[in-house]
Amino acid sequence: MDEGALQVHGISNEFLADKPRFGDIADDLMNYLKGAELVIHNAPFDVGFLDHELNLLADGRGVINDHCGVTDTLVMARKMHPGQKNNLDALCKRYDVNNTQRDLHGALLDAEILSEVYLRMTGGQVGLALDSDTAVKEESGAVTVSRISADRAPLRVVSASQDELAAHAEFLKKMGDACLWN
Repeated sequence: MDEGALQVHGISNEFLADKPRFGDIADDLMNYLKGAELVIHNAPFDVGFLDHELNLLADGRGVINDHCGVTDTLVMARKMHPGQKNNLDALCKRYDVNNTQRDLHGALLDAEILSEVYLRMTGGQVGLALDSDTAVKEESGAVTVSRISADRAPLRVVSASQDELAAHAEFLKKMGDACLWN
């Protein structure tokens, strides 16, 4: 492992010694990714490595985009916040996402942080609980979601007004090509 890379991600040769090679897990990875939508910050960087490994296998698997979609949050951020810093740390600060545990660029922690940033960038769902009656937070921090009782009164359907629909369409326009709902 190059010393400069080790300083960025903290992954040593000793750590990697007993780990499988890409070719050993490629089938499992591609099955997992099939039909998925990857959300990646600076996607060409990461996807480039994966595409390179796929190419080295020389078995006609193609590239990542042949198997799944890719949403680049850096492209989204640049459209939403032109002229501003849009690295992951800057987005964490802008969207009030705690990244204090991020000493190194580790894939799992970065993915967790990016998921929070992405949800806040898109104004999307920020939790699993629909209301306090359907979810219970356990001491471990886990949230248990239960089904709504079958004998409960039918839920009232409230349709959006024309003004609300117009405001929603305007919000989606701000997201540009990165918007998955257009």
